[in-house]
Amino acid sequence: MRAALDSAAHGWHVFPLRPDTKRPALHGEQACPGTGECAAGHRKWEQRATIDPDRIRGAWSQGSFNVGIATGPSGLVVVDLDVPKDNSKGKGSADAPGGAATFGALCERAGHAVPDTYRVRTASGGEHLYFTTPHSVRLANTARTVAPSVDTRAWGGYVVAAGSITPAGSYEALRAPLVAPLPSWLQSILQPAPKPAQTLSGAVAGQSRQYADVALANETRNVATAQQGSREGSLFRAARALGRFVAWGDLPRHVVEQALQEAGQAAGLSAAECRSTLRSALDWSITHNAGRRQAA
Repeated sequence: MRAALDSAAHGWHVFPLRPDTKRPALHGEQACPGTGECAAGHRKWEQRATIDPDRIRGAWSQGSFNVGIATGPSGLVVVDLDVPKDNSKGKGSADAPGGAATFGALCERAGHAVPDTYRVRTASGGEHLYFTTPHSVRLANTARTVAPSVDTRAWGGYVVAAGSITPAGSYEALRAPLVAPLPSWLQSILQPAPKPAQTLSGAVAGQSRQYADVALANETRNVATAQQGSREGSLFRAARALGRFVAWGDLPRHVVEQALQEAGQAAGLSAAECRSTLRSALDWSITHNAGRRQAA
């Protein structure tokens, strides 16, 4: 409860995670009773995350829950510097640098020092770097977009807060919670500049629809054959790639959702994981590609 209240005091929206785990403790869509907060429709953990001290005390008085921070509503982007699985087991390998090393190298290439901001050591030995974002910026989660072993959590994502405990270890704050703004060079990687709009002729529009069908088949195959550890990232990237065809009217949204949902489950993701990833990725892609179209 103290960890949850501390996070909320900094304006970070929290929700309970199951004791000793990183999984949300709130009911899922399939088990939604349709009452209380969900009376007007199921509300996911991102929508139910709160900074209200009374709600936090009420929730955490029912159990020793871990603490999740919904990064989007909190105005945060958290950079997750992962530890390669072999390294986390004491089997370090020179050809498998961790997220901290690859991120440091990226900062050096960008001509900047590693940003000085609030950090949390994760249970696996990695680190979470917290950054604030402008209200006008809405970023989505990424997986290895920045660099190998470097993911980010923003809208549609969450991180485990300092003070949480799992069998692998605890999450510990490494410095006072003074959060730096997201560096502009890093934002440019996470939010590429939109491409100029172009008007297509009828012939090119027909080619675009054919290309959309091919893209749907290819992306679906990529998701279905994704290996463990890259399945959610593959699904996210596929939804982001195909969302533009939905925005342009070349593919119906329900066709894309059904194809990727089936492919994600075939790869080993749960139905709930697929729905959550698809919803956020498609919403972002459709919003950012509405009214824009590239010539083939």
